[in-house]
This record gives sequence, C-alpha cells and structure tokens, in this order.
Amino acid sequence: MLRRWPWVLALVPILMQACAPQPEQPESDRLVLRPVSFHDLPGWEADDLGAALQALQRSCAALEERADDEPLDIAAPGGRVGDWRAICTAAAGLEGEAQARSFFEAHFTPYEASNGTEAEGFFTGYFEPELRGATQAGGRYAVPLYGRPHDLVTVDLGLFRPDLAGDRLAGRVADGALEPYATRAEIDGGALAAQGLELVWVDDPLDAFFLHIQGSGRIAFEDGTTRRLAYAATNGHNYVAIGRRLVDLGALSREDVSMQTIRDWLAANPERASEVMQENASYVFFRWLEDGQGADGPVGTQGVPLTAGRSLAVDRRFVPMTAPIWLAGTAPDRDPAKEDRPLRRLMVAQDTGGAIRGPVRGDVFWGTGVEAGAVAGRMKHAGRYWLLLPRGLDVSAHLD
Repeated sequence: MLRRWPWVLALVPILMQACAPQPEQPESDRLVLRPVSFHDLPGWEADDLGAALQALQRSCAALEERADDEPLDIAAPGGRVGDWRAICTAAAGLEGEAQARSFFEAHFTPYEASNGTEAEGFFTGYFEPELRGATQAGGRYAVPLYGRPHDLVTVDLGLFRPDLAGDRLAGRVADGALEPYATRAEIDGGALAAQGLELVWVDDPLDAFFLHIQGSGRIAFEDGTTRRLAYAATNGHNYVAIGRRLVDLGALSREDVSMQTIRDWLAANPERASEVMQENASYVFFRWLEDGQGADGPVGTQGVPLTAGRSLAVDRRFVPMTAPIWLAGTAPDRDPAKEDRPLRRLMVAQDTGGAIRGPVRGDVFWGTGVEAGAVAGRMKHAGRYWLLLPRGLDVSAHLD
C-alpha cells in the first residue's frame, strides 16, 4: 500500500506534528482601556499642563484642513476628526497652567491603557542631533546623507487589507514585481552613488548612523548657518537594534547598553564598526525642511514641530496622533552620576518610530543637542500611561 500511495508517507510527519502538544503562542498585542478619574493619575496635580497645551495646539493646527468625517488616525480609539473639532476650538488662545488644567479636565476622560492584561510598558528617549556638514564632498566631509531615491516605492498595506492598517512595505519595482530595496550595507557600498541624491556631506559616519536612528537632525555649516533635516522615507528593511547584537557578542552587558556605550564601542573598534552598524539593514532617507518650517523645532510624523519633553512617539496602530497621554515612569538624570528621576507629565502623541511597537510603548522627545542626547541615549525604562480621549467618545471596542 505504501508503494502505491507514497503521499501517505509525506503525511505522516504532518499528522504526528498535529497530534503533538503545540507550544503556547504569545498573546497578540491588544489595546485595552479602563476609564479612571484625573485623581487616579499619579502626579497629575503637580505637572505644569501649560506646556502640554501648547503641544496639543500644534496638533490641532494639523487638523484644521481635514474633513470632520475623516478618521483621526489609524488607531480606532481616536474617533473622527469631528470628535476633536470642539476641543481644538476650545484650546485656541488658552495659555498657562490654570487655563490648561481646567481645559483638560473639562474636555477629556482619562483611560488607563494596557496591552491585554499588562499595564506596564517600555519607554525610551530620542533627540535631535546636530551634525557638521558641507554641501560638497571634500576633506573631512565624506559621508553622504541621501534624499529619497526616485525608484523607491512605498506601499500602505492598509489600503489593501484593513487588518494591516499601519503596516507598510518599501522596495523597488523590477519586471513588474516589488522587490526589497538596497540594504544599509549595499548603500554604504555605493548602491546609490552617482544618482544625485546626496543632500549634504557630514564628517562622521557614527554621527550619520545615529541620525538615522533619531530620524531627524540639524546640520551646522562652517559659515555658521544651520538647516534642519527631516525623515523622508526608509528602505523598508526591519530595524535592528545593534545594542542587542553587541550584548550577544559579549561586548556590552545588557545593563550597560545605551546610545553612549554603543557609540563608545564603535569608536573604539573602527575595524568592526561598519560590520556591526550594517547589521541594522534599515536605512533612512531625508529631506530639507523648507525655510521657516523648522523654526520651532524638528517636525514629527504628524507634520508639526515637536516640543521638548512633551512630544511622544507611539505606535499609531494603537494610539492616534493628537491624543494627550499621561506618562508615569522614570527617566535618567542629565547627570549620569545621579539616580533616575520621576517622570510624570502630560505629553501629546505626535511622532512614530521604527522600533516603537505595541499598545504601551513610547519614545520621549527630549529636545536638541548634547544635553538632550545625554538623557535620551540612556532612557530604557518601564512605565505606564493613560490616554486622554474626548468626553463621550465611543471606546467600547477597547474596554475590557
């Protein structure tokens, strides 16, 4: 029989696997909301809400030209733009702590956010670095920063399947099919050379690498002028944290990993630095901000200037742009010799990041320059947050 039906043999391992006990699958990410009162927010009474109000006013400006029936963002809890119209109207012209407190408490309901049953999440920091650059290659200026390639195709998968909203692919078309774009190693090796994509040349490959991680930055030229670069696109490859790779190699301990220690290792091991950096195949392309557009700070995903200490990068699949978020956790002190300090403040979802994935995951924008980088680079802390959503908004789909 087995000679006559050889396909039976092929089925045997499949049937055996089906009968064997299967490993437990991790629960999928799921945003769960629980309504609370403002008195339940740890430290609510002590924060200066005026700074968060200014950040929210910037987000409201991004909604002005949008239709009321348009979804606020990918994340369902945000409702529609029209649900925020009265809030934005009420916020206009307000300033100061007293007015801000009355405004938030009158117009929002706070919700404790959890990933399934887990309320604690992970929070990191980012900043706007300043690099030295020149418009032409030469001398110490040998590292290019590229604009978006002409053949790069970005696909919003949510346009094809609603359950993939927030997921994107990037690549290039060859013979009528989409194929992966060049990796970091291939681009470093010259894959984009001689295409006229160079926006600026900088003097340090490590600075350029960390600019890719931060997603935006400021370029200082020798004549004393500065210009801001903003994120334009990515090559579509998954982001890989090289700190984790250095831990696997035994170069760093898990407890010691930070932007500063990673950079120190790369600088001390130039013969291996390129190889390690290229393990992060993800590559970011930039664009110049127009004159005046970056006057108030770097621009995030929502298209508005970020506010130091008040703008938060989130996963848009779960948290909508514009949503105020009460964050409670800890953050590094500016002085590395000092203990971590409490971080309890109101922030606004205004940005995203390739490594920011999950319902309770955030990246705090700390500002521009070395001091901001000293905090951002060492932040890898547990914390919790509460979403502030318009009173009366239907969030029943997310209630446990």
